[in-house]
Amino acid sequence: MALTLTDDQTALRDSARDFLSEQSPVKALRQLRDSADADGFSRPLWAQFAEMGYTGVLVPEAHGGLGLGHVEAGVLMDQIGRQLCASPLLASGIVATTALTLAGSAAQQAAWLPKLATARAIATLAVDEGGKHRPQQLATTARADGGGWVLDGAKALVLDGHVADLFIVAARVGDAGTGLFLVPSGMAGVQVERTVMVDAHNAARLQFKSVRLPADALLGTPETGAATLAATLDAGRCAAAAELLGLADEVFARTIDYIKQRKQFGKLIGEFQGLQHRAATLYADLEISRAALIAAQQALDADIHTAGKAIAVAKARAGRTATTAVQEGVQMHGGMGMTDAFEIGFFMKRARVLNELWGDQHFHTHAFASHVGY
Repeated sequence: MALTLTDDQTALRDSARDFLSEQSPVKALRQLRDSADADGFSRPLWAQFAEMGYTGVLVPEAHGGLGLGHVEAGVLMDQIGRQLCASPLLASGIVATTALTLAGSAAQQAAWLPKLATARAIATLAVDEGGKHRPQQLATTARADGGGWVLDGAKALVLDGHVADLFIVAARVGDAGTGLFLVPSGMAGVQVERTVMVDAHNAARLQFKSVRLPADALLGTPETGAATLAATLDAGRCAAAAELLGLADEVFARTIDYIKQRKQFGKLIGEFQGLQHRAATLYADLEISRAALIAAQQALDADIHTAGKAIAVAKARAGRTATTAVQEGVQMHGGMGMTDAFEIGFFMKRARVLNELWGDQHFHTHAFASHVGY
């Protein structure tokens, strides 16, 4: 399969680029940060996302969505990365939607997918519990009790958790099982603490203290939960990789434009061979990472349960490439690149958060090694 976008996917990319550059440029993130906005994202913009169909990109048509695939979702995340747009699309429209589509019962899907597709509800996955991504080491537990479940534990780095209507909580069930539980916000025993991250985006810490859930709160079964969680995380990792490459492309474009204008010692700094070599190396790195990303997106669309190796390559490369891009961007812009008044720093902070999200480049290099039996 060609590692390029189709005509329809290109049209979606161009539409999203024009929409986001007009409605949510990088300065909008600065305004959200400086105003200490209660939500951390624009509700009117989120409603426009729904009108454009973006919130339902992965929701099946039967539930009011577009029924598209992960290549298309990645196209949107790429453009979001270029503008550093703060929105719940990654958490709700991609990750939570994937979990519900993969393992939700007919009743669970009917209750939530139409709301997610039309932005009438926001859902998010709660999996991590410490400073690093360790999805196999769950301390949160769920035990059967009186025909239902009792949930206890804590979660960290829950994307957009402070505005979520639904948490999809990963918990240990018994000695070997993994459960994904649908927990509506506001239930007794659920505590939510908003955390504003270094990149001015939002997450939350959650506490679950003897939260009583009905039997039908379980998504799938404890026997299938680990596989569902792995596939759901892979969808999120692939989307995060797309956002990483989008922001890396934007930083690269801004940097090239700058070195074509900035003069030093009477010459454009873009004429200096040392900077030319560094720019060429970064360009090649971006292109290789882009190919790896499209291959991973296509693997997800072909079979989400067997795409792990391709996802590991894409996320590891995207993290490394974006880190290089923002570091080169800051250095080539000189002292002004380090100032808050300049936007390059916003890209560097977002790249750092996305690199850590659901496993950094070291996590995924190890994951790839495991996939090939090393």
